[in-house]
Amino acid sequence: MTAACVLERLAGWVPPLRVTNDQLPESWGVTDAWVRSRTGIAGRHRVEPGTATSDIAVEAAERVLAGDRSVDTVVLATSTPDHPLPATAPALAARLGLGTVAAFDVSAVCSGFVYALATAAGLVGAGLAERVLLVAADVYSTLLDPEDRSAGIVFGDGAGAVLLRRGEPGEPGALLGFDLGTDGAHADLITVPAGGSRHRATGQPPAQGDHFFRMQGSEVYKHAVVRMSGSVRALADRIGWRTEDIDRFIGHQANARILSSVCERLDLPPQRCVGNLAEVGNTGAASIPLALAHAHREGLLRPGQRVVLTGFGGGLTWGSTALVWPDLQHVPALNP
Repeated sequence: MTAACVLERLAGWVPPLRVTNDQLPESWGVTDAWVRSRTGIAGRHRVEPGTATSDIAVEAAERVLAGDRSVDTVVLATSTPDHPLPATAPALAARLGLGTVAAFDVSAVCSGFVYALATAAGLVGAGLAERVLLVAADVYSTLLDPEDRSAGIVFGDGAGAVLLRRGEPGEPGALLGFDLGTDGAHADLITVPAGGSRHRATGQPPAQGDHFFRMQGSEVYKHAVVRMSGSVRALADRIGWRTEDIDRFIGHQANARILSSVCERLDLPPQRCVGNLAEVGNTGAASIPLALAHAHREGLLRPGQRVVLTGFGGGLTWGSTALVWPDLQHVPALNP
């Protein structure tokens, strides 16, 4: 029997600096009520100048490890790496004092955490890993155009981490299956135009603003609702669940309207759809583990509940997984 990948610990971290809707730039012409009505977001956290993805990844990783260094693999889900190359995960492993363990990045934008979970499950199932440290971290504030309020009101910075171990398929916390998908024909809907080999190959300097994050919000909304709800249904069929069996649904924390529409399509009551979008905004790959940490601390996740996670992001990418919630240790607060 193939070994299962089991959730053992969970933690998250966001920078201390919180930017409320009332603190957004006056030039954007937005109010707290306007932002809340369109996104469901009340505030977001931002890193201080000079802070990179590895810096916040270390914070989340230290909390989930809690002094335990017995891991053999490090996976970092991020679309804001410290450098185009090398990968950021090896530097993270070194900073954590983990020695020469296997370490690599997974880039699937806001679906990164689910893709990284699938990768970790594959390594464990193949006998290549016993305990995996998975960190999802993004500092989108480093990519945002100061003049682009549509993205500026949504994105925050943060990191979430889980410790995964080899275990038995039937035990609580075991990842039960996955549904993953992409649609590269719509890659232009969420992108940073400059900085990669595609632009470098032109031999031309980047156009004004091409190194900033760009998103076509209305089109992304349509795809996100269809793909996330479809992925959850496909996953439920694969693992033998009905959607009405789902006790807790945690989707990528992008926009309250998207999450509400997905839950409506799945016929899930609002109280089963939990998250922390209002407090932290869209934190990219970190959004699902941060939402999990929040829900666990608030007592919204109880042992034995059937939990589904689903993400959607640039690529386009999407993915879902499920588990029966285990009896986890106390989850540390997001900030000291």
